[in-house]
Amino acid sequence: MYKLAFFVPMADAEAVKEAVFATGAGRIGDYEACCFQMPGTGQFRPLPGADPHIGRVGDLERVEELKVELVCEDGLIREAVAALRAAHPYEEPAFDVWQLADI
Repeated sequence: MYKLAFFVPMADAEAVKEAVFATGAGRIGDYEACCFQMPGTGQFRPLPGADPHIGRVGDLERVEELKVELVCEDGLIREAVAALRAAHPYEEPAFDVWQLADI
């Protein structure tokens, strides 16, 4: 089992979550589309060569985002991350993947 956490602009959060859930991620027992989300502010500065979805190259940008956390079965994690990357509006989406202990 893995935990997947990602950061996404609020306006794009539902579409990205649905893409990840469509892979089967976010299932716990008899429940699906399970996640925890919290608002926060992301910041980044696009470097030369970037094609930012938000902001301009060289300018520091701050964006209201959601951090979304969910669990994912071992056999689905690569597909879930691929769906996240495909649905996310950023060139380089920020995400974390942790393998969870089986206790």
